[in-house]
Amino acid sequence: VLCMSYLFYEAQRSGPLPADQRITWRGDSALGDGSDVGHDLTGGYYDAGDHVKFGFPMAYTSTVLAWGLIDFADGHEAAGQTEYAQAAVKWTTDYFLKAHTAKDEFYGQVGKGDLDHSYWGRPEDMIMERPSYKIDEAHPGSDLAAETAAALAGASIVFKEKDPAYAAKALDVAKELYEFADKYRDLYDNSITDATSYYHSWSGYGDELCWAALWLARATGDDEYLTRARGHWEEFNLSGAVVQFSWDDKRAGVFALFWLLDGSSEYSDPLNKFLDWLKNEASYTPEGLVYLDSWGANRHAANVAFLSLWAGKNGFDTEANQKWGREQIGQLLGANSRYHRSFVVGFGEDPPERPHHRSSSCPYPPADCGGAFENPGPNHHVLYGALVGGPAQNGDYTDDRKDYVHNEVACDYNAAFTGALAALVEIS
Repeated sequence: VLCMSYLFYEAQRSGPLPADQRITWRGDSALGDGSDVGHDLTGGYYDAGDHVKFGFPMAYTSTVLAWGLIDFADGHEAAGQTEYAQAAVKWTTDYFLKAHTAKDEFYGQVGKGDLDHSYWGRPEDMIMERPSYKIDEAHPGSDLAAETAAALAGASIVFKEKDPAYAAKALDVAKELYEFADKYRDLYDNSITDATSYYHSWSGYGDELCWAALWLARATGDDEYLTRARGHWEEFNLSGAVVQFSWDDKRAGVFALFWLLDGSSEYSDPLNKFLDWLKNEASYTPEGLVYLDSWGANRHAANVAFLSLWAGKNGFDTEANQKWGREQIGQLLGANSRYHRSFVVGFGEDPPERPHHRSSSCPYPPADCGGAFENPGPNHHVLYGALVGGPAQNGDYTDDRKDYVHNEVACDYNAAFTGALAALVEIS
């Protein structure tokens, strides 16, 4: 299933595809991205079941994929997935490096939400307008720039030995984007307003500024970044109660990285408090899946399972945290009492066959994609490794393409899930 999760990212690729592409029902697509602004903005990942390239959740995805690869390297190695993991990270960071078109300028979205979502078809066949949106000094976006800085700093660690020149380039851009994020402050969707309906940063940008400083501290070993992270911690009062770890709210991850780099109980205490809250006070489905949000419940469970497994590896109540993390991932893989079904496409018993995902629902050309959305049968292609949204709080789940709350898939859904799988490979 770890292998399959990386296959899912190959299915999400935008732009010209490489010769070693394993998902052969995908082809080159969106080759004109950036042409409206005179830049090559091809590449990156399509966000979910749609074809917008939303930079903010893509950057979170990249950061967390890198985190899983760095801190559960042995699990990746044991499963033979290291090179695929590196390729999944590099697919985003190559795109981010292109999107950084000048100092204090970064393209954070390609595609218009409503135009894109009104189209049910293959990305290879798109003909709608795909506008490019940027942040700059006059229209800043601290959360987007900082999260992208974190992603590039994480990638610099991943590639430090394999490709030192690439790692150095990624780190240089990470530093520039962090400075941009800190100096010119605003929520990115005040500048890229098309993103507001889809990925508004409810938690603000303080968590991303701190998170980026911590990833730069880890990548560089420079205490100046740790000092600046402490400044963000105080300024934005990041030690308060947390109820999730996600593309929006990075605070639980901040606790973990801060403790890793600093070792102070000031940071381990809130991490422990959060992990205890998850076990003892959070809501659960009747089957035992921790239930933190009605939208993409599985994704939220996987995110905190990753943190729990990471905490266990790093000496936080190891037995209890590993057991809880294993049980949560078990729920996703089929160890659920009511359905005995997997929530991962193509894996395990009775997996979802109708994910809300355009390209996998469409037949090969020249067959028309018309009717694919209404088709009561399975998607034409198996979207291996995709984690679907999951059950309602009462445990109800139906494999229905039209129900995007419970059946959409997304790059951020699989990010921490992937790291958690690598963690489970290690401890098995």
